[in-house]
Amino acid sequence: MPANLGELEQLVLLAIARLGDDAYGVTVRKEIASRAKRSLSLGSVYTTLTRLDAKGFVASHLGEPTPERGGRRKKHFVITAAGRRALQRSMLAIRTMARGIDASWETP
Repeated sequence: MPANLGELEQLVLLAIARLGDDAYGVTVRKEIASRAKRSLSLGSVYTTLTRLDAKGFVASHLGEPTPERGGRRKKHFVITAAGRRALQRSMLAIRTMARGIDASWETP
């Protein structure tokens, strides 16, 4: 049975999908804050990224050193094929459960 995604895992995967090549901890956090209006600690973002990596839903690679980071590298993340499938299943489940609910529950 495939692993299920929690809400924060869904948000992180969606942020990575939106960010593309620019997906690393800080940008993922900013994307979630901007779009989902959720204020997260950087630690919770990295904990979630570590969990998604352990499940095989994301992969990471180190970028080139940058002068603005004192020569440190950024750890970039991409969604794997398994992560994409898990996110699709999760989003389908939510849409299916929401279908037919009274219109007063719908958001603008």
